[in-house]
Amino acid sequence: MQPKDLPKRVAQLIEQSERVLATKKYSQYGPDYVDSGAMAGLRASTLSFIAMTYGKEHSYYSEFDSASDRSTENNAKKSHAILHSIQSEIEGGWIFTVKQLIAAEIFSDFLEMAEHLIDQNYKDPAAVMIGSVLEENLRHLCTTNNIDTEIEKDDKFIPKKADRLNSDLAKAEVYTKLDQKSVTAWLDIRNNAAHGKYDEYSKEQVNLMLHGVTEFLARMSR
Repeated sequence: MQPKDLPKRVAQLIEQSERVLATKKYSQYGPDYVDSGAMAGLRASTLSFIAMTYGKEHSYYSEFDSASDRSTENNAKKSHAILHSIQSEIEGGWIFTVKQLIAAEIFSDFLEMAEHLIDQNYKDPAAVMIGSVLEENLRHLCTTNNIDTEIEKDDKFIPKKADRLNSDLAKAEVYTKLDQKSVTAWLDIRNNAAHGKYDEYSKEQVNLMLHGVTEFLARMSR
Protein backbone atom coordinates (compact mmCIF):
# COMPACT_ATOMS: atom_id res chain seq x y z
CA MET A 1 0.00 0.00 0.00
CA GLN A 2 1.31 3.43 -0.97
CA PRO A 3 1.20 6.32 1.56
CA LYS A 4 -1.25 8.15 -0.68
CA ASP A 5 -3.69 5.22 -0.26
CA LEU A 6 -3.79 5.40 3.56
CA PRO A 7 -6.53 8.07 3.91
CA LYS A 8 -8.78 6.15 1.52
CA ARG A 9 -8.24 2.87 3.37
CA VAL A 10 -8.90 4.29 6.84
CA ALA A 11 -12.08 5.95 5.48
CA GLN A 12 -13.21 2.53 4.25
CA LEU A 13 -12.58 1.05 7.70
CA ILE A 14 -14.60 3.83 9.33
CA GLU A 15 -17.49 3.09 6.96
CA GLN A 16 -17.17 -0.59 7.88
CA SER A 17 -17.26 0.39 11.55
CA GLU A 18 -20.41 2.44 11.00
CA ARG A 19 -22.07 -0.60 9.43
CA VAL A 20 -21.12 -2.62 12.50
CA LEU A 21 -22.70 -0.01 14.80
CA ALA A 22 -25.84 -0.09 12.64
CA THR A 23 -26.34 -3.75 13.62
CA LYS A 24 -26.92 -2.81 17.28
CA LYS A 25 -29.44 -4.99 19.11
CA TYR A 26 -30.98 -4.35 22.51
CA SER A 27 -30.23 -6.97 25.14
CA GLN A 28 -32.57 -7.52 28.06
CA TYR A 29 -30.04 -9.43 30.12
CA GLY A 30 -26.76 -7.60 29.49
CA PRO A 31 -25.08 -4.88 27.45
CA ASP A 32 -26.43 -4.06 24.02
CA TYR A 33 -24.57 -5.92 21.31
CA VAL A 34 -23.67 -5.77 17.62
CA ASP A 35 -23.44 -8.48 14.98
CA SER A 36 -20.52 -10.73 15.98
CA GLY A 37 -19.61 -11.63 12.40
CA ALA A 38 -19.46 -7.99 11.32
CA MET A 39 -17.41 -7.11 14.38
CA ALA A 40 -14.97 -9.95 13.70
CA GLY A 41 -14.52 -8.73 10.13
CA LEU A 42 -13.83 -5.18 11.29
CA ARG A 43 -11.38 -6.45 13.90
CA ALA A 44 -9.40 -8.51 11.38
CA SER A 45 -9.30 -5.77 8.75
CA THR A 46 -8.30 -3.01 11.15
CA LEU A 47 -5.64 -4.96 13.03
CA SER A 48 -4.09 -5.89 9.68
CA PHE A 49 -4.11 -2.22 8.63
CA ILE A 50 -2.60 -1.00 11.91
CA ALA A 51 0.10 -3.68 11.86
CA MET A 52 1.06 -2.77 8.30
CA THR A 53 0.97 0.99 8.88
CA TYR A 54 2.29 1.37 12.43
CA GLY A 55 3.57 -2.05 13.47
CA LYS A 56 2.19 -4.43 16.10
CA GLU A 57 4.18 -2.70 18.85
CA HIS A 58 2.26 0.58 18.44
CA SER A 59 -0.32 1.52 21.07
CA TYR A 60 -3.04 1.70 18.40
CA TYR A 61 -2.64 -2.03 17.79
CA SER A 62 -2.98 -3.04 21.45
CA GLU A 63 -5.80 -0.55 22.05
CA PHE A 64 -7.84 -1.75 19.09
CA ASP A 65 -7.08 -5.38 19.91
CA SER A 66 -8.53 -4.84 23.38
CA ALA A 67 -11.44 -2.68 22.23
CA SER A 68 -12.64 -5.12 19.60
CA ASP A 69 -12.41 -8.40 21.50
CA ARG A 70 -16.14 -8.46 22.34
CA SER A 71 -19.21 -7.78 20.21
CA THR A 72 -20.84 -5.25 22.53
CA GLU A 73 -22.04 -1.83 21.45
CA ASN A 74 -19.59 -0.22 23.86
CA ASN A 75 -16.66 -2.09 22.31
CA ALA A 76 -17.85 -1.18 18.83
CA LYS A 77 -17.97 2.51 19.84
CA LYS A 78 -14.43 2.31 21.26
CA SER A 79 -13.20 0.72 18.04
CA HIS A 80 -14.91 3.42 16.01
CA ALA A 81 -13.29 6.17 18.09
CA ILE A 82 -9.81 4.66 17.64
CA LEU A 83 -10.30 4.60 13.88
CA HIS A 84 -11.21 8.30 13.93
CA SER A 85 -8.03 9.03 15.90
CA ILE A 86 -5.98 7.15 13.31
CA GLN A 87 -7.72 9.05 10.52
CA SER A 88 -6.91 12.41 12.13
CA GLU A 89 -3.27 11.44 12.56
CA ILE A 90 -2.88 10.25 8.99
CA GLU A 91 -4.65 13.25 7.47
CA GLY A 92 -2.58 15.58 9.63
CA GLY A 93 0.64 14.02 8.38
CA TRP A 94 1.83 13.04 11.85
CA ILE A 95 2.44 9.40 10.99
CA PHE A 96 5.12 10.32 8.46
CA THR A 97 6.76 12.76 10.87
CA VAL A 98 7.15 9.99 13.45
CA LYS A 99 8.41 7.49 10.90
CA GLN A 100 10.94 9.96 9.56
CA LEU A 101 12.27 10.65 13.06
CA ILE A 102 12.73 6.93 13.66
CA ALA A 103 14.34 6.50 10.25
CA ALA A 104 16.69 9.42 10.93
CA GLU A 105 18.00 7.68 14.05
CA ILE A 106 18.53 4.42 12.16
CA PHE A 107 20.26 6.15 9.25
CA SER A 108 22.50 8.05 11.67
CA ASP A 109 23.62 4.73 13.14
CA PHE A 110 24.42 3.38 9.66
CA LEU A 111 26.47 6.45 8.80
CA GLU A 112 28.43 6.09 12.03
CA MET A 113 29.10 2.46 11.11
CA ALA A 114 30.27 3.58 7.67
CA GLU A 115 32.67 6.08 9.26
CA HIS A 116 34.09 3.30 11.41
CA LEU A 117 34.55 1.10 8.33
CA ILE A 118 36.42 3.89 6.54
CA ASP A 119 38.69 4.36 9.56
CA GLN A 120 39.46 0.64 9.43
CA ASN A 121 40.25 0.91 5.67
CA TYR A 122 37.10 -0.93 4.58
CA LYS A 123 36.09 1.64 1.99
CA ASP A 124 34.04 -0.73 -0.18
CA PRO A 125 31.36 -1.86 2.30
CA ALA A 126 31.30 1.72 3.62
CA ALA A 127 30.46 3.03 0.13
CA VAL A 128 27.63 0.52 -0.25
CA MET A 129 26.23 1.38 3.17
CA ILE A 130 26.33 5.15 2.60
CA GLY A 131 24.73 4.72 -0.82
CA SER A 132 21.94 2.60 0.61
CA VAL A 133 21.17 5.24 3.25
CA LEU A 134 21.15 7.89 0.52
CA GLU A 135 18.78 5.93 -1.72
CA GLU A 136 16.34 5.22 1.09
CA ASN A 137 16.28 8.90 1.98
CA LEU A 138 15.59 9.80 -1.65
CA ARG A 139 12.51 7.56 -1.41
CA HIS A 140 11.45 9.34 1.79
CA LEU A 141 11.85 12.70 0.08
CA CYS A 142 9.73 11.52 -2.84
CA THR A 143 6.99 10.28 -0.52
CA THR A 144 7.01 13.53 1.45
CA ASN A 145 6.72 15.55 -1.75
CA ASN A 146 4.04 13.37 -3.39
CA ILE A 147 6.38 11.98 -6.03
CA ASP A 148 5.70 8.37 -7.07
CA THR A 149 8.42 5.93 -6.07
CA GLU A 150 7.19 3.19 -8.43
CA ILE A 151 6.62 2.85 -12.16
CA GLU A 152 4.31 0.50 -14.03
CA LYS A 153 6.00 -2.04 -16.29
CA ASP A 154 4.38 -5.10 -17.87
CA ASP A 155 1.27 -4.57 -15.73
CA LYS A 156 3.37 -4.57 -12.57
CA PHE A 157 4.55 -1.77 -10.31
CA ILE A 158 8.28 -1.81 -9.66
CA PRO A 159 10.40 0.57 -7.53
CA LYS A 160 12.12 3.38 -9.38
CA LYS A 161 15.89 3.24 -9.47
CA ALA A 162 17.82 5.76 -7.42
CA ASP A 163 18.91 7.75 -10.49
CA ARG A 164 15.26 8.21 -11.50
CA LEU A 165 14.33 9.31 -7.98
CA ASN A 166 17.18 11.82 -8.06
CA SER A 167 16.02 13.19 -11.41
CA ASP A 168 12.39 13.45 -10.30
CA LEU A 169 13.32 15.28 -7.09
CA ALA A 170 15.44 17.81 -8.95
CA LYS A 171 12.73 18.28 -11.56
CA ALA A 172 10.21 18.99 -8.80
CA GLU A 173 12.71 21.49 -7.35
CA VAL A 174 12.90 19.66 -4.03
CA TYR A 175 16.61 20.38 -4.32
CA THR A 176 18.90 22.10 -6.82
CA LYS A 177 20.59 20.85 -9.99
CA LEU A 178 23.89 21.12 -8.12
CA ASP A 179 22.54 18.76 -5.47
CA GLN A 180 21.39 16.44 -8.25
CA LYS A 181 24.94 16.28 -9.65
CA SER A 182 26.34 15.50 -6.19
CA VAL A 183 23.78 12.74 -5.64
CA THR A 184 24.63 11.28 -9.07
CA ALA A 185 28.33 11.18 -8.15
CA TRP A 186 27.61 9.49 -4.81
CA LEU A 187 25.36 6.91 -6.45
CA ASP A 188 28.11 6.18 -8.99
CA ILE A 189 30.54 5.38 -6.17
CA ARG A 190 27.92 3.14 -4.53
CA ASN A 191 27.23 1.32 -7.79
CA ASN A 192 30.94 0.76 -8.45
CA ALA A 193 31.35 -0.67 -4.95
CA ALA A 194 28.30 -2.90 -5.33
CA HIS A 195 29.59 -4.28 -8.64
CA GLY A 196 33.13 -4.95 -7.47
CA LYS A 197 34.76 -2.05 -9.35
CA TYR A 198 36.89 -1.18 -6.35
CA ASP A 199 39.63 0.58 -8.35
CA GLU A 200 37.18 3.16 -9.72
CA TYR A 201 37.21 5.19 -6.50
CA SER A 202 39.46 5.85 -3.51
CA LYS A 203 39.13 5.83 0.25
CA GLU A 204 39.34 9.62 0.19
CA GLN A 205 36.39 9.81 -2.21
CA VAL A 206 34.33 7.55 0.06
CA ASN A 207 35.20 9.76 3.01
CA LEU A 208 34.09 12.85 1.06
CA MET A 209 30.94 10.94 0.08
CA LEU A 210 30.20 10.27 3.76
CA HIS A 211 30.52 13.90 4.75
CA GLY A 212 28.63 15.09 1.68
CA VAL A 213 25.71 12.71 2.20
CA THR A 214 25.56 13.53 5.92
CA GLU A 215 25.37 17.26 5.20
CA PHE A 216 22.86 16.75 2.38
CA LEU A 217 20.51 14.66 4.52
CA ALA A 218 20.73 17.11 7.41
CA ARG A 219 19.82 19.96 5.07
CA MET A 220 16.93 18.05 3.51
CA SER A 221 15.45 17.23 6.93
CA ARG A 222 15.08 20.90 7.93
